Amino acid sequence: MNPVAIHNSNILAIEDDPVLGAYLHEELQRGGFQVTWCRNGQEGLERAGRQVFDVVLMDILLPGLNGLDALAQLRRRSTTPVILMSALGAEADRITGFQRGADDYLPKPFSMAELQVRIEAILRRVDLERRRKVQPQVEPGQLQFDEAASDVCLNGQWAGLTPSEYRLLDTLKRSQDEVLSKPFLYQQVLQRGYSRHDRSLDMHVSQIRRKLKSVGYHDQQIRTVWGKGYVLSAGEAD
Repeated sequence: MNPVAIHNSNILAIEDDPVLGAYLHEELQRGGFQVTWCRNGQEGLERAGRQVFDVVLMDILLPGLNGLDALAQLRRRSTTPVILMSALGAEADRITGFQRGADDYLPKPFSMAELQVRIEAILRRVDLERRRKVQPQVEPGQLQFDEAASDVCLNGQWAGLTPSEYRLLDTLKRSQDEVLSKPFLYQQVLQRGYSRHDRSLDMHVSQIRRKLKSVGYHDQQIRTVWGKGYVLSAGEAD
């Protein structure tokens, strides 16, 4: 998710303190977010039922319907990420919040910089989860490369590659059927020089082979060309 998408996100702030509520509204809007401010749990729930929000900021100590009960009701109909805010420091309150479906917990007082970082982290996570849930627009049995997720997918099943493994497989894919030397791959993928005693690249190859096999992909494999390097081509791995 790019910064523009993050800063166009809709935030629902449920906070009864007039000073903090106004501060949240003003500062988050100044940061580029679209902010709706409600002053109690019932009002917040009603607003969440009428409008789609990307993140909900909710105080725990709200008049009437408290934040924990409002969160429980919200979770019956919505998966919108919720960050609880509270001056309560008791572990039991944090545990209850997470049990009722909170995504994060921010103790008061907090800085606006920390709040924005947490909001953006949640937005990125949600964006990545949405990308992973999208069915690949490829032919059945064809491996889908997802640069944003640093992973590959086969028929909806993700291989679970690490970023380094993804870069290695993607590099080999871009030079399909061409043997790439170990020194080149060390520099290109691992960003360091090659040493005969360094087995990192071999371990990455082994892990990629195992993970591709685990999702049932056999059309192409990373093959070892002894004395030269590796190549991605049809056939069984050596």
